[in-house]
Amino acid sequence: MTPQLQQAIRLLQLSTLELNTEVQEALDSNLMLEVDEEDDEAGARPADGNGQDRDSDVEMVDIPNDLPVDGVWEDIYDSIPAYSNGSGGSEFPDNDVQRSATETLADYLFWQMSLTHFSEIDGAIGAAIIDAVDDDGYLRLSIEEVQETLAAQMVEVGLDEIEAVLHQVQNFDPVGVAARDLRECLMRQLQQIPEENRWQREAAELVNKHLQLLASRDYAQLKKVMKLDEDALKQVIYLIQSLNPRPGSQIQPAPAEYVIPDVFVRKQNGVWRVELNSDAFPRLRVNSHYARLMRRSEKGADKDCLKSHLQEARWFIKSLKSRNDTLLKVAKTIVERQQGFLEYGEEAMKPMVLHDVAQEVEMHESTISRVTTRKYMHTPRGIFELKFFFSSHVYTKSGAECSSTAIRALLKKLIAAENSSRPLSDSKLAAILSEQGIKVARRTVAKYREAMAIPSSTERRSLT
Repeated sequence: MTPQLQQAIRLLQLSTLELNTEVQEALDSNLMLEVDEEDDEAGARPADGNGQDRDSDVEMVDIPNDLPVDGVWEDIYDSIPAYSNGSGGSEFPDNDVQRSATETLADYLFWQMSLTHFSEIDGAIGAAIIDAVDDDGYLRLSIEEVQETLAAQMVEVGLDEIEAVLHQVQNFDPVGVAARDLRECLMRQLQQIPEENRWQREAAELVNKHLQLLASRDYAQLKKVMKLDEDALKQVIYLIQSLNPRPGSQIQPAPAEYVIPDVFVRKQNGVWRVELNSDAFPRLRVNSHYARLMRRSEKGADKDCLKSHLQEARWFIKSLKSRNDTLLKVAKTIVERQQGFLEYGEEAMKPMVLHDVAQEVEMHESTISRVTTRKYMHTPRGIFELKFFFSSHVYTKSGAECSSTAIRALLKKLIAAENSSRPLSDSKLAAILSEQGIKVARRTVAKYREAMAIPSSTERRSLT
């Protein structure tokens, strides 16, 4: 494959953010490329529809109208390259740089330690402990392992000294930080609740002695060992549920992930319309000034260099257009097949695989896979990755096909409406679906339920 066709395939694979980075690098390296602003500068002549300068009259190799984008990805690239702005002055900021400015849990704990009167030895112990605290706020090393870490730093201390400093660190904010397990974390938080609270003592007893029974939701046994009636036990559990099992997340929340939709879907006059997000895609053209300069230049190294840049610029612009055309064509096919989802939601999703779209747009399945990866569609129901609309199918009793996405939506609806004191088992859910004409095995129901991160019926059980 020629380098130009490899470039077209690679651009097809890139996400919107990666594409913008690629475009910025092309603008920095190719003097023939420039951003196509809506208001052209005085004297500049706009490029034509293919990004070519109307006045340019340079012998060029033929560029086909439709660049072939089919091919085996592994034959060209092992993986997507990592893009970084470095110090190139790119207008697209590096997300890692933005995140590094956020205060971490360790930073917060070290700041509190700096305000505490620690001796030099205790400071070294405290630093070793804080270094071993994970993002959730738990100490992931044992006291013995902390001692070994300090010994490697030529700091000889006893286990009782480490334990004493650990108790001091556990008094830091957030409450429950540096706990060694869930029980210790919850107990530290319960100790901060005033004893005047009616259920503080019972909650501490439950966490300290019967946490496993609570985890297994064995409420009958809990009422027996705690000697509490159902209403009292419910109040105790409510108090425990108000605690934070991941105290570190208060200080170090997960970084927000921003998604830029590639296509918009709207319903106009009863018809679903699909259009590219013009703001997400860079508009480029050939710089007419350099194109005219090349035409006036005499033969030589300078003209050959300008000619090479012009050739690369036109290929790049053509590749961008081919990428956008392919993306729009695939998005329109998806919308046409999934109008039921747009109208009624996930329960109306139709089964669809890559082969269905590939056959419709007359492209290879690998191309459809590339064009739907990390590309997003904005719909009235939210923003979805294009791959979301693909799903396998199961057969109904009538012989028709039902999407696995629709089945998961039905399961979620059934579970949301169940009696929490008597939740539906996987077998019961399979029986209900069978009554609705959907043949699905119990193990398939369990697989779909686990994929949606829904606990089992035992774990969903709660007091009435």
